[in-house]
Amino acid sequence: MYVEGGIWADIDVEAIRPIDHFIPKRHSESDIGMVVGVETDEPGLKNHPVLGAKATSFCQWTFMCKPRLPVMMRLIDNILIWLTRLAVEQGRSISDLELNFDEVLNGTGPSAFTTAILAEMTAVTGRKTTWDDFHDLEESKVLGGVLVLTSEAFAAGTGHSDSGNHHGKGALVKHHFHASSWTTNHPRFKHPIYGEVEKCNWDVECVKLWDANTAFFASLPKEDQRKMIGLKDREETAAALDAEFAAAMPVVPKSGPLPAAMPPAEAPKNDLRAIDNGMPAAAPAGQADAIAPPPAMNLPPMDSSPLMADAPPAIAGIAPAMSNQESLVAAAPPQQEPAAVEEAGGIAPGLAPGLPEGLEDLMMPAVVPESAGGELVGGMG
Repeated sequence: MYVEGGIWADIDVEAIRPIDHFIPKRHSESDIGMVVGVETDEPGLKNHPVLGAKATSFCQWTFMCKPRLPVMMRLIDNILIWLTRLAVEQGRSISDLELNFDEVLNGTGPSAFTTAILAEMTAVTGRKTTWDDFHDLEESKVLGGVLVLTSEAFAAGTGHSDSGNHHGKGALVKHHFHASSWTTNHPRFKHPIYGEVEKCNWDVECVKLWDANTAFFASLPKEDQRKMIGLKDREETAAALDAEFAAAMPVVPKSGPLPAAMPPAEAPKNDLRAIDNGMPAAAPAGQADAIAPPPAMNLPPMDSSPLMADAPPAIAGIAPAMSNQESLVAAAPPQQEPAAVEEAGGIAPGLAPGLPEGLEDLMMPAVVPESAGGELVGGMG
């Protein structure tokens, strides 16, 4: 970037808007040699032992600059000085240095990047430039030839520093955070019980809780610390085995809930048609028209109160066109002698006394095969 200039973007950065949107129209390109954006704006944590050096920084995964800028050479010089000092401290060559995550970030990452930019702004403007000039930045500003965009521009969706989301008007790129292989060789600080404080994602209350928990752990005797670590390791091992077992199990599609059983329709009380199982129940109020018979079957209404008052219980559900019990008896067919019934091999239609003419069709005669020796094997339908 120092030699050629241009635009730098990590391999896992996606463009949301064209590059010509990086410089707002209200700024003059002739006044700008470099374009950066705020990444982290959490000065309240600047004194934290782990997060402090990263609490205020410009974004390094995307920026652009002209070639041969002094600020880029300043960054290179600072990195070389830092590496040389570490090599002396560790007593080894630069290529053999052992660095953790925070050392890499502070020495070559956003922290070192931000330190060089603020120093160059101070040199160009002639006044001390600090992070206070960019805290709670609501709109872009140019200082010392550097255009500083709000956190929404390059760091949208990070969930902190008022960065907004990728649908915001000021969002220019989307960082996917999945192509940082160097973190494997340079791990973050991870507490043996409470893990990485970076998991708090700059939430102040979460960081305070992490600090309190780690301080409590440090106050325990070494033996108690070892017991807690052993218990934690066993829990993590068991959880890993459970996850591996669950991954090996076939996925069985879940079926939906069984349909609820429909309650049986309750026959209306005192409905003579419902009492007789051979006839349909009356329709509820308001639905009679929907099940009315064809016009040809709509007979004139009949006064059946005398009939129902005198009718015997056996035919209480039948409403023949007769006016009294005498008419029923008169209409009944003559009874057959038992001998005639036996010869017929079943029950004769006239065997049921008191039935009006035509109702014998409702009776199903029992069938008595000859091979049964006259024993009844059938039944009434």
